Amino acid sequence: MSFIDHLEELRWHLIRSLIAIFAITIVAFISVDFVFNTVILGPAKPDFWTFRMLCKLGDLINSSALCIEDIPFKIQSRQMTGQFTMHITSSFVIGIIVAFPYAFWEFWKFISPGLHMNERSVSRGAVFSVTVLFTLGIMFGYYIMAPLSVNFLANYQVSELIYNEFDITSYVGTVTTLVLGSGILFQLPIVVYFLSKIGIVTPALMKAYRKHSIVVILILGAMLTPPDPLSQILIAFPLYGLYEFSILISSSVLRKQRKKELLEEKKYTQS
Repeated sequence: MSFIDHLEELRWHLIRSLIAIFAITIVAFISVDFVFNTVILGPAKPDFWTFRMLCKLGDLINSSALCIEDIPFKIQSRQMTGQFTMHITSSFVIGIIVAFPYAFWEFWKFISPGLHMNERSVSRGAVFSVTVLFTLGIMFGYYIMAPLSVNFLANYQVSELIYNEFDITSYVGTVTTLVLGSGILFQLPIVVYFLSKIGIVTPALMKAYRKHSIVVILILGAMLTPPDPLSQILIAFPLYGLYEFSILISSSVLRKQRKKELLEEKKYTQS
């Protein structure tokens, strides 16, 4: 294929991906009651799944402190176009999240024909792995980070005279940043896998820079979460766990490569 043919092929992959995103965005926009009252505002309600599970845990350990009965804040729209803008924004974010597996599959269909046979073999299952990690990240952000961050910020007061009244743009922006940020950051093992395959990353290198990685993880946590220690810690712990898991992945890749090299050397000496 010529360069123009490749661009044409890429254009159609992008068009199909955008069609999927906008189709789901339209469905989410129409389902405004479910999207806002159940999905977007869910982490701000005391009967949210996370808070109910915390309350059950509190009953098991005889601690009523884990039961959240009220989240004391109000959401306001201080701009004339605030609610309409957030309606569109939240619908579009849901479209991106739901259509992400299909969009990545379209992207993979475009680049996979250009890979060599050995590259295809090592990247088999990439779409499945990326989708699973993205889904886990989205679920962690939505069910763990978002509700706990909302609860912490809603109860945080420097004075009893100050009541928390959040703007709708601030609330939606915080929740979507936490959820999407978690989904993206959970792709770390995939990135390390491919970097290990091409020899850029090694287990020894990752272990040597373990302390530096902690600093980077804390900085990422500060950038992707609201300015409170709880949210930063909540995202820092799983990220560090993913970093250690990525070391194991890199080690596994290195062992397989060495085993393959030894087999090739053995065949060469026998011949």
